[in-house]
Amino acid sequence: MRRRPADYRRPVRRRFSYWIWALLGLFSVAGLVLFMVQHNYHEDRVEQPTLEKNARSEHISYKGLNFTEEILSATSLARQLAEQISLAKAYVIIAKEHNNLQLAWEFSSKIRSCQLLLSKAAMREEPITLEEAEPIIKSLSALIFKAQDAHYDVATTIMTMKSHIQALEQRAKAATIQSTVFGQLTAEALPKSLHCLNVKLTTDWLRKSSLQELAEEKGNSPRLVDNNLYHFCIFSDNLLAVSVVINSTISNADHPKQLVFHIVTNGINYGAMQAWFLSNDFKGSTIEVQNIEEFSWLNASYAPVMKQLLDADSREYYFKGSEDLEVEPKFRNPKYIYLLNHLRFYIPEIYPQLEKVVFLDDDVVVQKDLTSLFSLDLHGNVNGAVETCLEAFHRYYKYLNFSNTIISSKFDPQACGWAFGMNVFDLIGWRKANVTARYHFWQGQNADQTLWKMGILPAGLLTFYGLTEPLDRRWHVLGLGYDLNIDNRLIETAAVIHFNGNMKPWLKLAIGRYKPLWERYVNQSHPYLQDCVTS
Repeated sequence: MRRRPADYRRPVRRRFSYWIWALLGLFSVAGLVLFMVQHNYHEDRVEQPTLEKNARSEHISYKGLNFTEEILSATSLARQLAEQISLAKAYVIIAKEHNNLQLAWEFSSKIRSCQLLLSKAAMREEPITLEEAEPIIKSLSALIFKAQDAHYDVATTIMTMKSHIQALEQRAKAATIQSTVFGQLTAEALPKSLHCLNVKLTTDWLRKSSLQELAEEKGNSPRLVDNNLYHFCIFSDNLLAVSVVINSTISNADHPKQLVFHIVTNGINYGAMQAWFLSNDFKGSTIEVQNIEEFSWLNASYAPVMKQLLDADSREYYFKGSEDLEVEPKFRNPKYIYLLNHLRFYIPEIYPQLEKVVFLDDDVVVQKDLTSLFSLDLHGNVNGAVETCLEAFHRYYKYLNFSNTIISSKFDPQACGWAFGMNVFDLIGWRKANVTARYHFWQGQNADQTLWKMGILPAGLLTFYGLTEPLDRRWHVLGLGYDLNIDNRLIETAAVIHFNGNMKPWLKLAIGRYKPLWERYVNQSHPYLQDCVTS
């Protein structure tokens, strides 16, 4: 059936449209009324939840409280309590000094209460409240007023604290001096194992006449005065140290049979030294041991240091020690007038037929062949030494008293210092310049210790001034007896390493990093040494 044209269609009925609009209007009016009612209700209730929320926020903000910041805050009660504790502690000391033990006890009790409160606040991570702090602050304030009534005022407190600070400074200074003295005693002491070795060797020397005969025979060897050979001199009373110096020199020499070692020791160790070097093999090198007590020419009329040794004041100063705290202990070290240390200034007298020698200290280790030192051109100088003025400390003005006109008129304060321990001495030039007489002059000038305070080196700096040839730094590296941070490359390339300082390699306080460099040259297989170490 065909659809009718649009003009003939039946119109659509819209009977529900008015009802829908009426319902929508009713719901709108009801919603508006409900909104007004709810809005008024919330205005009445809004204050209480806000306060509760703020309270909760305030409570949470105390969590994780930084108590250090709290106690440093100028407005916190913790800061006030901490300051009162400090003041109360001062009054405890003052009260005790005035024999007011009751007041001291009361202050101590309040201090403990303060500390307990601070501890609790730190544990709970919350600030101290006024209710908690007020009773303690009031009671402590009352005690402080009580102390002030007893004439423990601020001025008294300040004076008392000053006296305590001065007393503590004096105790600290005395402790430092005592520590220095103990360090020196430890450095100078001979370990039991080395003393044991000396005793065993001395016994052999006294019992075995064959050793004494052999020593006399070798003492007349023409090699001892042959200037075609390489001569080294060592002055020491330490048997094992000298043995390491010689072992290390021979081990690193290209031709050890051409080496001659001249040792001078004291009467106590002479027999042990002879027995050790006569009964051990040193690769064909020649070793001479002499006793300093047999040098009849070394007497008080000739050597100023001998006069010092015989002088009662000098003996008191160096050997018994002074109670004067103004004098540093290192200035009173007996080694500074120990005769073996001063023998280096008498080498031409000890070896009148020699022309050139290399002087070695007993706390060195040789790592390279040293024979090329003998062919070095010293350019007319007497002493070949490594300079130490890479740092400002090692210049003349650090060793000598330039306020004395005798020093300031003759020497440059900025002149470079140098090191004893490995030195090449031209004995022909020495004798021409009469160097020993120069040494005697300066030793005599310093009889009252006004030119320099301590050591062999200042005397050497004056004696060899203008007569010293600087050597390449690699010949002699110092500091292994006190410096923990020497570059390994510097040690490896050094011809001689020097354990100058108190931490000697034969002592327990030696620096562990360097000790193996010395120990490798100790004859550990010797039965006496093994027995002494194990026993």
